[in-house]
Amino acid sequence: MSQDLWNYIFIGGSFALYIGIAVRSRAATTKEYYVASGGVSPFANGMATAADWMSAATFISMAGIIAASGYDASRFLMGWTGGFVLLTTLIVPYLRKFNKFTVTDFLGDRFYSNFARAVGVVCAVFICMTYIMGQMRGVGLVFSRLFDIEIWTGVIIGAGIVFFYAGLGGMKGITYTQVAQYCVMVFAYTIPAVFISMALTGNVIPQFGLIGNFTEATGDTVPLLTKLNQLNTDLGFPDYTVGKLETLDMFCITAALMCGTAGLPHVIVRFFTVKSVKAVRKSACWTLLFIAVIYLTAPAIGAFARTNLILEVQGTAYADAPDWFKGWEDRGLIAWVDKNGDGVMQHRAGSVFAGKDLKPIYAEASQRAPNEPRLTTNELSDNANEVYYDRDILVMANPEMANLPMWVIALVMAGCVAAALSTAAGLLLVLSTSISHDLMKKIVNPGMSDSQEVIWARSASFGFLAIAAYFGINPPAEFVAKTVAFAFGLAASSFFPTILMGVFSKRINREGAIAGMVAGIGLTLGYIIYFQFMANHTNYVFGISPEGIGFVGMLVNFSVATLVSYVTPPPPDSVVEMVEEIRLPRKAGSATH
Repeated sequence: MSQDLWNYIFIGGSFALYIGIAVRSRAATTKEYYVASGGVSPFANGMATAADWMSAATFISMAGIIAASGYDASRFLMGWTGGFVLLTTLIVPYLRKFNKFTVTDFLGDRFYSNFARAVGVVCAVFICMTYIMGQMRGVGLVFSRLFDIEIWTGVIIGAGIVFFYAGLGGMKGITYTQVAQYCVMVFAYTIPAVFISMALTGNVIPQFGLIGNFTEATGDTVPLLTKLNQLNTDLGFPDYTVGKLETLDMFCITAALMCGTAGLPHVIVRFFTVKSVKAVRKSACWTLLFIAVIYLTAPAIGAFARTNLILEVQGTAYADAPDWFKGWEDRGLIAWVDKNGDGVMQHRAGSVFAGKDLKPIYAEASQRAPNEPRLTTNELSDNANEVYYDRDILVMANPEMANLPMWVIALVMAGCVAAALSTAAGLLLVLSTSISHDLMKKIVNPGMSDSQEVIWARSASFGFLAIAAYFGINPPAEFVAKTVAFAFGLAASSFFPTILMGVFSKRINREGAIAGMVAGIGLTLGYIIYFQFMANHTNYVFGISPEGIGFVGMLVNFSVATLVSYVTPPPPDSVVEMVEEIRLPRKAGSATH
């Protein structure tokens, strides 16, 4: 069978599975739509939460960043995994005991203010919209390569599928769809890693392959990381195992990712679907186990991809370029320009482009001779690098670079789609419930019926998904994980400190919480907008990049909230009693409005 046929079988089969689950799990009530009736088992919820957590940024971009930047990419591994520990120990058990549907429900009641609830809605929209943009971009990349279509077409297809099963089934449909998506993802991530590890190092376990020996063409063996360091330094890159980021920036980015993880509303709400606080803790253990399978494999995949890319591209005549290179070149995601006129691809340190954030401009086939470079932009730098590639393609191209069987390549594509769709669905649910439940039901029209609330939720889903699709087609950042990192910074500077203080401090009042959230997310969002979209330089304040400013915003949130709370009246006694009750280790009841 051809590669296209394998792709259609795996992608079509997975889509049929997701849609079938959505149809069978259609939500009939608001309780089913918001929290799947609160009856999901810890094992199933652990798998669904892992799928919700492992977005396109994790599946597609994280290993790609590891491949491109080596040690510096460890900030994602440390931040995301460490943050999940904070989430499961300091946040979700207490919020589940509070017995509400959403994070903003907690903020509105804990800080006895609809204005605090409204600020929470605005924060949730900013966080989830920033996050979902990256997911839509990831879907577009995969569909573009799979079906030889434009990226924008792929984004529209993915958005339609997400709207169907998320809007139809709500949390009930999303939960069981995500269980299936996790199964697809875990096989799609680990099976290629096993094949490539065996090919490069002879180790069947990828983690052992990462620290194992690489066999040279001469038959000699050398540690894989030593070989990779040698390949990098020979081409002018820094050692793969040495970082380039400033220590302060590395710390701030890692901390922002960690605290942002603990404040992500679409992950927190997943723990509202289980029966009790005890079930929350069991579910968290299962989730960490399921996530570990992927996260312990990502460094190996990144190292393998970097090795294969250099070995496949460096010094190869363009006329002899492998099929995978030409395939991704057709999509505008990899390119070569012949700077020295020798017809050979040279992948070396430095950017192909002289300007900032430029993309390749391609000549039409009729306008160039055979084997002539397709890259025609005049904005070229003077260094020796002749190869441009989008980091987001490395995981998807890795099986092709390693000449793996066609069914493995198709499986990876199915996994990439599952990763993007699973997280996009969770984000879409938070966005829709923020409007239907937290804004319309709790603030605008408290007398709204359940059926009207669900209609508002589905209408909001469509609107938000249309906006996300637009930014997926016109991404505001260079690659998926960078866009997603901004979402974590916004969550770290808004929800995480406010929820933490709301649970563990009886003195924090509504004035402090509102001021802290506004100050934290305002600083973070302003910094990101200025340096990412307005400034034509990278002279960051104290060297802290936009990806790391969320940690500073979090500190500002804590400081402003504490200061304002202690110069304004304390919370009423009923709120103090509520905080004490949340922290008592008693069994939680079923979720209520």
